[in-house]
Amino acid sequence: MSTFKDRENAFENKYAHDEEMKFKAEARCNKLLGQWAADLMGKTGDEVDAYVREVIKADFEEAGFEDVIRKVAADLGDKADADTIRAKRAELMAAAKAQLVAEN
Repeated sequence: MSTFKDRENAFENKYAHDEEMKFKAEARCNKLLGQWAADLMGKTGDEVDAYVREVIKADFEEAGFEDVIRKVAADLGDKADADTIRAKRAELMAAAKAQLVAEN
């Protein structure tokens, strides 16, 4: 019975770790997306940091990432459409995951 319990604990630990990494990747991706959008809008210095915080906060409005896409699309106006932002987000998600793997 001990072997089964050890295996169960291992699966639970792996699940918890995977969920934590998923959360960190989403947060890192939102940060990178905010920096990208801020650059397109010509923001610099503290303006970039403030905008990144706004983008990160937007992610808490609903489940998924469409709330972030809507916020960034509204802020960018004609500089980028939602599909362009989604494509950039996918690219940045890969970069965010790579950064997290490199850190661990």
